Amino acid sequence: MKKLWQLARAATTGAIALLLATSLSAAQDAGQPLKLAAKPAIAKKQPVVGTKSTKQFTTEQMQKQPALARMAPAVKEKEHRLVLQVNTNDQAAMNLALNNATNVTQYYRELGEKVKIEVVTFGPGLHMLREDTSPVKARIETMALSMPEVSFKACGNTRENMHKAEDKEIPIIQQAQVVKSGVVRVMDLEEQGWSYVKP
Repeated sequence: MKKLWQLARAATTGAIALLLATSLSAAQDAGQPLKLAAKPAIAKKQPVVGTKSTKQFTTEQMQKQPALARMAPAVKEKEHRLVLQVNTNDQAAMNLALNNATNVTQYYRELGEKVKIEVVTFGPGLHMLREDTSPVKARIETMALSMPEVSFKACGNTRENMHKAEDKEIPIIQQAQVVKSGVVRVMDLEEQGWSYVKP
């Protein structure tokens, strides 16, 4: 019983200290001095003849009192999401998209935050992900090993049109995934709250 009383007293003292610290901080933020009320008289605890109901009440109170660590609201970790569009057969534009993906990945890694980046290609930009014509194929292969946060999508409609125009199969690099429509993929991601950038 004595131990429970000491624990309850320590918890009360901690709660008072926390309230005072919060009040002082709020007062400082408002530019006002903290005014303390007169210290209330604390009645001496009278010895109580131990009854079962008193002991149960004290134990239940102690069990219901949460630890200070649990008093703070849980913070949900945010995941950042970026879609980069490439729709031109220009090596400089492709490298710029890869630079953007690299820089954003490194930025959030340093902050210890999660990020997902998707590079979506369509139209002439599909050359970025073609096995036979990509000027940045080696760079994408290297990025895929060190940056799993970055993924690549190739437009299926563009691939089909190139197949008809060139009368041959259009091979896509193994690091990329074919989607039905590159434009629709960008739209879907934006509608899900992804940030959109066209380098």
